[in-house]
Amino acid sequence: MLSAYINLYDRCADHSPGLRFTDISNSTKCSDRHFGILALTLLCPFPGMNAAVRAVVRMGIYVGAKVYFIHEGYQGMVDGGDNIKEATWESVSSMLQVGGTVIGSARCKEFRTHEGRLKAAHNLVQRNITNLCVIGGDGSLTGANLFREEWSGLLDELLQQGLIDEEAAQRNSALHIVGMVGSIDNDFCGTDMTIGTDSALHRIIEVVDAIMTTAQSHQRTFVLEVMGRHCGYLALVSALACGADWVFIPEMPPEDGWEDSMCQKLSESRSRGSRLNIIIVAEGAIDRQGQPITSDFVKDDVSTLVVRCLGFDTRVTILGHVQRGGTPSAFDRILASRMGVEAVLALLEASANTPACVVSLVGNQAVRLPLMECVQMTQEVQKAMDEKKFDEAVRLRGRSFENNLSTYRLLSYRKSSFNVAVMNVGAPAAGMNAAVRSAVRVGITEGHKMFAVNDGFEGFYKGQIKEIKWGDVGGWTGQGGSLLGTKRTLPGKHLDKIAEQMRIHNINALLVIGGFEAFESLLQLYEARADYEEFCIPMCMLPATISNNVPGTDLSIGADTSLNAIVETCDRIKQSASGTKRRVFIIETMGGYCGYLATVGGLAAGADTVYIYEEPFDIRDLQANVEHLTQKMKTSIQRGLVLRNENCNENFTTDFIYQLYTEEGRGVFDCRKNILGHMQQGGAPSPFDRNFGTKVAAKAMQWITRTLKDSYKGGRVFANSEETACLLGMRRRAMVFQPVSQLRDETDFVHRIPKEQWWLKLRPLMKILAKYKTSYDVSDSGQLEHVTRVRPKESNTSSAI
Repeated sequence: MLSAYINLYDRCADHSPGLRFTDISNSTKCSDRHFGILALTLLCPFPGMNAAVRAVVRMGIYVGAKVYFIHEGYQGMVDGGDNIKEATWESVSSMLQVGGTVIGSARCKEFRTHEGRLKAAHNLVQRNITNLCVIGGDGSLTGANLFREEWSGLLDELLQQGLIDEEAAQRNSALHIVGMVGSIDNDFCGTDMTIGTDSALHRIIEVVDAIMTTAQSHQRTFVLEVMGRHCGYLALVSALACGADWVFIPEMPPEDGWEDSMCQKLSESRSRGSRLNIIIVAEGAIDRQGQPITSDFVKDDVSTLVVRCLGFDTRVTILGHVQRGGTPSAFDRILASRMGVEAVLALLEASANTPACVVSLVGNQAVRLPLMECVQMTQEVQKAMDEKKFDEAVRLRGRSFENNLSTYRLLSYRKSSFNVAVMNVGAPAAGMNAAVRSAVRVGITEGHKMFAVNDGFEGFYKGQIKEIKWGDVGGWTGQGGSLLGTKRTLPGKHLDKIAEQMRIHNINALLVIGGFEAFESLLQLYEARADYEEFCIPMCMLPATISNNVPGTDLSIGADTSLNAIVETCDRIKQSASGTKRRVFIIETMGGYCGYLATVGGLAAGADTVYIYEEPFDIRDLQANVEHLTQKMKTSIQRGLVLRNENCNENFTTDFIYQLYTEEGRGVFDCRKNILGHMQQGGAPSPFDRNFGTKVAAKAMQWITRTLKDSYKGGRVFANSEETACLLGMRRRAMVFQPVSQLRDETDFVHRIPKEQWWLKLRPLMKILAKYKTSYDVSDSGQLEHVTRVRPKESNTSSAI
């Protein structure tokens, strides 16, 4: 049991509402556990690798184990010597924002030989390292598993050669392996997202956004080649995120005669008012005969084809290794940190009979899967493509990939029947426009006439409603804010006028995209059904708010963009003090009474302390935090970061905390204060929010279509059951449609937050990585599962993301 290994105790007690902490025995230490951490790839490092290294090192040290860096990957393990060094807490400071890997990564032909692995085993046994955390791709992880399988034989050889004694062989009798998958291509089966992928998407979208401005100015067609030698994930998701007209991926080659189809699609796009076309090509794209659609082909034949057939000015851009560089995104920092801690827990629980496992992400949940099952399925994808079984290849890629592809396919043109209105309610959130665009185009695809409501319910009762067509939402995915306009006005006082407008425009269904006000609005419309038959229609809400404070969902559209803004600002603020004396920054974030932005932003930025409303604190806690930070700043640590949620406490204001830290840190560090304000709302949406908004809106429109068909009787739509007024949200591993009437009991309406919030479980993790001693809840840690090959049929209420 895990409790036999971990020694944790309280320093600053955590008593967050709705959060259970595990009481872990402190009778046994892990000082006999020695961890080796390797950063390995077959090609290049990827953003987020350092965040994973930091998490493993600090969690390992926290539980009392010795942790070693193994520099230069397997080569360092084979060479030994100074390549294997013990890690300290301070040695992983200031790593979160750094791309690549600070411990190096290299190819190693010698490790592929038995002699090389024998040397590596000897170097590990000399340091009693029997737990390896390997960060890399399928090749690196397969090599680690082979090493594990040979371990006992390697020890026997070392014993026979007199290089180790019997005691050392007994002490190091079993090697435990846990992998974390890192690859910008997201080409490893068993996980929805690999570390580094989201950062690569950021680089791609930054380039696409820049290109789109010049393309629109000159009415050009741009062909962009992105990485993905064996996997089309980057191409597919970036196509969704920027609204590309055509995408080439290896898993689903275009049908024969695609040249004419593509030209027709580009021509139709221009005829609907678009001033540009975007074509995205994965570097490993192939045609139906398995022949590569190469860069030269893209440069010459496709460009020439477009110019010859359509007369469009065409340019080609090959992004190359720019996709691998740069600072990691907030998502990758958080993912790597969560995976790193989960990897340490998996190593602590490992026994001689435990297979090598890989830590994966499914939906919003960390899971452990047998390494070789994932590797085998990854290899089966390539086999299916080689055999031209492309549908099978897509299925093997997993639900996330398949849903991305099905969403992209939905975005094609058809005629309409039912009338569906779409609107934004509440504060603007990045990704709202991507959701509206997807809803409009999928709605048209599904056979509906789409209506746009401007300025929320205020515009609704004033009659600001008009039909919105396919071309009207062109280029919306990259736009921040709300192009429809949004207000916080609730419908309760204007139900008569809103019902009248629904009759005038014959609205048969309603899609509301917004934050807490949108949730309250849908509740009011649902409760008014008894008095207004016009509201007896299918109604769906998509959570879109930077605060992530809507009940019924783990994540909201816009929160990721806001987190990236917070993290980028924190990075710059810390960098601004480079070369000065020790300094602590006090930063105030938005979020109302919800501490999501502060907590998760603090985890991604490496904060020392985060103050939130959900976790009450008093002057004793503040004093303990100041003392803790002061002791840290007396070491080699030179930067401190304290985040405060804007409504965490009415008396302990940002000014008060700033003055307290300034006074108590006198002689050790000085302080600076920053209030981030509305910059957290602005800017272009992140790739995650573009893709998330696009997919959930498409899923919502499909639900609306099904519900309209089920509710259409006697020549009209009538829907008054609670299941016909839903919120679509992510719950752990799945996207779930939940009646808003049922979510009412899960909501604290006074403070506008859910009564239980999943991210509170990240609070202890954040504190552990900041060197606090605190209880850590392991009840929700991943358990070893098997790779699912046959998926259950999708129901009307839930589906995998």
